[in-house]
Parts: sequence; C-alpha cells; structure tokens
Amino acid sequence: MNNYEVMFIVDPELGEEKVAATVEKFKSLIESKATLDSFAEWGKRRLAYLIDDKSEGYYVLATMTSAPEFPAELERIFKITEGIMRYLVLRKEG
Repeated sequence: MNNYEVMFIVDPELGEEKVAATVEKFKSLIESKATLDSFAEWGKRRLAYLIDDKSEGYYVLATMTSAPEFPAELERIFKITEGIMRYLVLRKEG
C-alpha cells in the first residue's frame, strides 16, 4: 500500500449541480478502491494560466492510501470524464 496525493480541477461552467456530482463521483470512486485519508474541496479559484480559454476552475485535493495499480485506473477515468480540466496523482514518500 502506498500513499498518494490527488488534485483535480473541474470546469465550473458545467454548473453547480454537475460540478458537485463530478466531485462526488471521484470521492466515491476513491473510497471504494482505496482508503481516503482526507478530501478537501478548495472551491472555485483563478487558474495560473488559461486552460481552454477559461480562467477559473473548481479545485479538489485528496490524499489516499491504495494499491499501486489504482492510480493508473484513476488517471484513466480522469481522462475520459467530461469536465475535468486537469488532474495530478502523486505518490508521497513515507
């Protein structure tokens, strides 16, 4: 089991309900396949640079403990989910 930090940005132009549904989808996915250590919704924030001509995104940060195979599956699902602007999954040492 390894420790991971996951951050993803959801497109706020989807609307509040779809943003909340997307965040809940990934929270449930992580809880079902890994141990969720923390889950923080940072909310709508200004992006450091434009992504698809958008200047804001809805940030979410999670830490989890999982088997080494799960992060690859999580990244695959991020790639095919509409409304995910960016994501990053990092393995934490220790």
